[in-house]
Amino acid sequence: QVQLVESGGGLVQAGGSLRLSCTASGLTVSSYAGGWYRQAPGKEREFVAAIRWWPISTYYVDFVKGRFTISRDNAQNTVFLQMNSLKPEDTAVYSCAAGRGYPYPNDYWGQGTKVTVSS
Repeated sequence: QVQLVESGGGLVQAGGSLRLSCTASGLTVSSYAGGWYRQAPGKEREFVAAIRWWPISTYYVDFVKGRFTISRDNAQNTVFLQMNSLKPEDTAVYSCAAGRGYPYPNDYWGQGTKVTVSS
């Protein structure tokens, strides 16, 4: 059974940083694309970033470019999302996903972790 478990969310002031983690079990992250999506209150879920192991590639939505970095540690079977220069509009539930598709993996989903950015 595939499970994706996110951690690292929380409350941070605008301009601050958070690092989200997504640890997988039941699949090997190096064999799949990994991605992060988010859903703000009252809004639809939107794509944030994705990473592919081979060929090595990352992909970001425009509004996080230069602020967020997606990475992976195959030994830990974990995908990370480093979020810097956070803004109040980044407040959302962030969910990780894994799948064969790239840059929008969506076969498996985590339960989400809440990020709140105060102004």
